[in-house]
Amino acid sequence: MANPQIEKTFPRGERLCATEEDTQQAAHDLAACLGTHAILSLEGPMGAGKTCFVKGLAKALGCDPREVSSPTFTLIHEYHGGRLPLVHMDLYRIESSADLAPLGFDDYLAGEGIVAIEWGGKFAEELPPHTLRLVFSIEGSGRLIQIQP
Repeated sequence: MANPQIEKTFPRGERLCATEEDTQQAAHDLAACLGTHAILSLEGPMGAGKTCFVKGLAKALGCDPREVSSPTFTLIHEYHGGRLPLVHMDLYRIESSADLAPLGFDDYLAGEGIVAIEWGGKFAEELPPHTLRLVFSIEGSGRLIQIQP
């Protein structure tokens, strides 16, 4: 991890979150380290806190977190009105990388805001090298978020 601000937010490259509020706070803290063109790949099983994390990002950016919901069926949600636009994608139902182009995937990645991609690991080869990979896991009643290369 080359960013000292992110290292401070995620000591040893991880953060244990006991509650949904902790997960949202982790996102809020990370958002302070992110600028335009930030791409986050949110990976982990269903129910591990990926959408909850995006709610925290939205709030930190000044978007309404109550508007955030999983884009599993719509695939992409856009949130505006904050210091940066937030694009929230969910690639769970996408079968092939050929299905990404019709969504405007590359255009979103080149956009001016922050892009948070649930299930981004399915298409890691399509993500730019500067993508920040966050891996979520369920640890008892909490969630562990790890930053991985």
